[in-house]
Amino acid sequence: MYAPPVALVDEFRARLRELPDGWADARFVLRLADAKTAARAASLLGGINAGRHRDGVRFYTTRRGAGAGPDVVSRALRRLDRERIHGELELVSSGAAEPVPETHRATLAAAWSAAVAGLPPDWSDLYGELELTSTDYLERASLLMSPLNPSRYGGRPGFRFRVSRTFGYGTSAAMALRCFERLDAEGIRGEVRILRALSDTQPVDTQGPVWYVGGKAV
Repeated sequence: MYAPPVALVDEFRARLRELPDGWADARFVLRLADAKTAARAASLLGGINAGRHRDGVRFYTTRRGAGAGPDVVSRALRRLDRERIHGELELVSSGAAEPVPETHRATLAAAWSAAVAGLPPDWSDLYGELELTSTDYLERASLLMSPLNPSRYGGRPGFRFRVSRTFGYGTSAAMALRCFERLDAEGIRGEVRILRALSDTQPVDTQGPVWYVGGKAV
């Protein structure tokens, strides 16, 4: 019975799941049917600095720092899947992260509470952000933060959100705290910042203030 080839992005994700918990980077080689196919694959993977050698293409991924993260590599491999370019994906090597000295790190919930405590007593609206320490957290963090209506920004791994104290645009401060507690419970790490805040707003014929960031209303 004919079995359709497995998508390369699915193979890539499966290989990553085989790595030990402390992996930092991983190197792969994709072997294609011929040199012509390899040249086309290398062209499509140019964004992740893939290198072609004969009928193979080599690339690597890293969890943090310089290099393409797993999500970026996955998007690149989907280009090959869309063109029905199939090959044999092999995990060549992987490296472990350097041990980090154990230090106390404030939880996201604690960092959020401290940030809010530093606002004036009559604050009414704020615009904040959560910058994650790894792109691996993006998908799960987006789900856990859904009550905050999180939005991506720039090229950094993280989200921005609005909070309103009593009424108007944004989620309540209590719900924001609950969202950060959920992230803490799943070991998701990052840095919470309050970017802008207003005090004692009294909107007329509107639900609340509108901020403009990069020419867009948020």
